[in-house]
Amino acid sequence: MASLISKFFNTTTRIRHKTFILTLSSWVLWGSIIGIIVGSTSALLINFNDFLTEVREANPVTLFFLPIGGIVIGYIYMYYGKGSRKGNDLILEHIHHEQGKIPLRMGPIVFLCTFITHLLGGSTGREGAAIQMGASISEGVNRLFKVNKIDRSILIISGISGGFGSAFGTPLAGTLFGMEAIVIGKTKYEALIPCLVASFVGHYVATAWGIEHEHFIIKSVPDINTINLLKIIGLSIIFSFTSVMYSQLRHEVKRLSDKYMKNLMLRAFVGGIIIIVLTYTIGSRDYLGRGLPMVERAFDGHVPPLSFLAKLVFTAITMGTGFRGGEVIPLFFMGATLGNTLSSVVGLPPSFLAALGMIAVFSGATNTPVSAFILSMEMFEGKGITYFFIACLISFIFSGHHGIYASQKIYEPKSRMLNLPAGKTIKSIEEEK
Repeated sequence: MASLISKFFNTTTRIRHKTFILTLSSWVLWGSIIGIIVGSTSALLINFNDFLTEVREANPVTLFFLPIGGIVIGYIYMYYGKGSRKGNDLILEHIHHEQGKIPLRMGPIVFLCTFITHLLGGSTGREGAAIQMGASISEGVNRLFKVNKIDRSILIISGISGGFGSAFGTPLAGTLFGMEAIVIGKTKYEALIPCLVASFVGHYVATAWGIEHEHFIIKSVPDINTINLLKIIGLSIIFSFTSVMYSQLRHEVKRLSDKYMKNLMLRAFVGGIIIIVLTYTIGSRDYLGRGLPMVERAFDGHVPPLSFLAKLVFTAITMGTGFRGGEVIPLFFMGATLGNTLSSVVGLPPSFLAALGMIAVFSGATNTPVSAFILSMEMFEGKGITYFFIACLISFIFSGHHGIYASQKIYEPKSRMLNLPAGKTIKSIEEEK
């Protein structure tokens, strides 16, 4: 009898060990494949976007072709998109419901349409394209290896991590972003290994292709004392409200477009016209494209006091009317320029508040406080971590149920203070309001 029991437990142990080794090996293999492909496509995306930005700046007349570019983008999504027009929200919906398949064409289409948007002056970034490419590449790996249903969504999440980590040169933040962004109040740690592998491999592959990511330097960090801590708390609340303002305006533009301009070509054409009118009304092209030069100025000198608001409006119209790209770099722009403007009001160093604004607005808009904090450590070499930790949490709490990802689900409310329902998406709560 004892020998039978011993044999049973030995067999069970062997099966458990075999399952562990096979699952770990599979995740490492799949994550590596995703990372290699995503890192390469991110490198191409970054290099090409830099080139297109130079072309646009050297040829200001390209802005007048933005409405035509909008028609092309609308046409592509109307007749060839097959559901991929939802972008990041489609990925989140797929992960939540674990049904259907992500169109493989999502990656190439968003790739092309992001190039069109950047070339012609749309106010957008790149992480949306990187994430959607990562998800479509992960879907390709799912189909190629006939991955079981349990692991399918895990690999999609790892594609998000690979896209983010390689797009910004922040593999630690990328690892966590994929697991944290899909649901508010729950981090899917089951996907940790493939997310870690995809993010780091993607980052190193992009680096191997010669990508050098933007570096912003904090020149000085204020001492930690009661007065400065109170200032940071107050500023973080302002940054969170900025993220809410952008999210609400961006979703409202899309809602009005869906209601009054159902034709995708028409809405993007109108959006392009509005961007041209705004550009000449303001008298500045600083708010076209990614706007990285203005972000650098926020760290080094002074920027126009309302530049954050101008970028907010430009980006909300660009993304809300159907142009493609990403929203993280515009969020960085808003946070950095607002921080620079507020520095003279509260008496804190401009470069420090520019950095704090970048991270806090990102945290509030994406509802990813842990990823945002890790992002600050990677981008600013661990300077001012106490302040960044506080800013990320405060912005996250005060942004409420708002965010840039309409299909982001609330697994558990951020706080009982907010009195929010569990299990609903940002979009469904807005519709009930």
